Amino acid sequence: MSSRSVSGYDVLAKSLAERYESLSFSDVHAWLLPFLPESGGTALDVGAGSGRDAQGLLERGFDVVAVEPSAGMRQEGKKRHPDPAILWVDDALPGLDQLLRQGLSFDFILLSAVWMHVSPEDRPRAFRKLLSLMKPGAVLAMTIRQGPSEPDRPMYESSPAELEKLASMHGVTILHQSMEPDRLGRSGVSWMHVAMKFPDDGTGALPLLRHVILKSDKSSTYKLGLLRSVARIADSAGGMVAIENDERVSIPLGLVGLFWIRLYKPLLSAGLPQTPTNRGTRGLGFIGDAWHHLNLSPLDLRPGMRFSGKTAHALHQTIQDAVDTIIRMPAHYMTYPGTDNPIFKIRKNRSGWISDQLLLEESYFRSFGEMLVPLPLWNALSRYDAWIEPALQTEWMRLMQGYLDRQGVEKNPREMIQAMQWSDPRRDVSTVRQIAQTFLEKKPLFCVWSGKKLTRETIDIDHCFPWAAWPCDDLWNLLPTNGKVNRNKSDKLPSSRLLFDASERMMEWWRSAYTSGENALFRNRFYIEAGGTLVVKDDRFPVQKDPELSLEQIFEALSFKRLSLKVDQGLEEWDGPR
Repeated sequence: MSSRSVSGYDVLAKSLAERYESLSFSDVHAWLLPFLPESGGTALDVGAGSGRDAQGLLERGFDVVAVEPSAGMRQEGKKRHPDPAILWVDDALPGLDQLLRQGLSFDFILLSAVWMHVSPEDRPRAFRKLLSLMKPGAVLAMTIRQGPSEPDRPMYESSPAELEKLASMHGVTILHQSMEPDRLGRSGVSWMHVAMKFPDDGTGALPLLRHVILKSDKSSTYKLGLLRSVARIADSAGGMVAIENDERVSIPLGLVGLFWIRLYKPLLSAGLPQTPTNRGTRGLGFIGDAWHHLNLSPLDLRPGMRFSGKTAHALHQTIQDAVDTIIRMPAHYMTYPGTDNPIFKIRKNRSGWISDQLLLEESYFRSFGEMLVPLPLWNALSRYDAWIEPALQTEWMRLMQGYLDRQGVEKNPREMIQAMQWSDPRRDVSTVRQIAQTFLEKKPLFCVWSGKKLTRETIDIDHCFPWAAWPCDDLWNLLPTNGKVNRNKSDKLPSSRLLFDASERMMEWWRSAYTSGENALFRNRFYIEAGGTLVVKDDRFPVQKDPELSLEQIFEALSFKRLSLKVDQGLEEWDGPR
């Protein structure tokens, strides 16, 4: 959508909102009601305007994301439809880059009075972006204005033939086409209605993953190691990933190297071979002198950790050795079927880090370069990691067992299974509990979920997102609560309304415990963890300039993560203490 169109909506936001709200969702969209998924699910309203349609979808059982590029219209929408279950995003076609970073997919997408604002040259790109956000079997519905353009909001002609062509190019089925006169009675204005269905993911990402995991030639476990490293980043470090363009995302190469080390360290400690001839650490390209001086556990190898002296230098060199091997071997030889074209492209840069202090954060990771991952593949890894990960582990263990058999070495299968497990942090809230206990001695502290005053006897520390579903001991995820309330919550996911009700208490806790305290270590750790794990708007948030805004942005990113966990894992929701 052009900046001129957006500014036109900004200027007329209030009057336009009143016009839109004069008609109900059912009146305007009666034609599409038969095509709405009966079981609800996730819905995306692109160009949400006054929020009327987002509210209508919410009332029909959907979790709703509302995209609106006009600040004036977003303000009107939030004021008229303040339900916290509607998540608003400042974004626009044809890019939708901010939304794509969230890794969400949708059962239903609505473009009401939007497509005519997308220029003809941008429409193929916009259509591809919409399809990349759709689940298999999802429905895309459009209402498109026909007739004269408004002087302050440029519009472009659209025809059924144009949409039919786009649909046929991507294997999309047209379910419905119709025309309707303008319900506001404007002369010369009518509306074209189109509904389409996406039969599958349409990208080839899952067959490509199946090819790499099961069919491609492997002289070592390196291809699986690289693919699993990227999958783990998709699952736990999406905040460090940037949308490169319509076709790919950019991952910091040093982060890939760190996760590679974290995967291989327990396997080599268990004496499991990674090539047909590998024994111990001999014969592996990423093992240099620095590896043998790296006295760290896999749990130490995660973003936000800080090292100094010899340990810092050993870790930096080990990451560099891993990156060099990844570039030279799996990234080079992991190609599309029947071609020599690499799936992962590399922008190489040899890190110039020279210091006795090493902080594992994004700028350091990017100093090694970038790995470019195809967007459909990234979306598949983000959404289906729970199914992809077991396939990767099974094939990796099959290869290792074959190497052991050739070498005549016997290993207990349990040892192999244990070494293959991803090393999540141990559930440890002791540091945050100590902060909270110290806090209680200075001023009142309240349960984030119930709002009740806490005492040394009643206080507990809760994982906002249940540990059983998503192990994460980041500071932003650990919240003071009443012990009885925490037991009632158990492994449930806080509902959108409960999260909204708790928002001020959560941000006050973050502010008091971490961001405004004297301990810079906690402050830095809080922002690094939040920026690395959550997808915060615009990649960077102004930590130094405006901490208050930063906490609001972090809470917004947390709300999107909540929706992602609900959609991807089907977690039971909790509406709060009774």
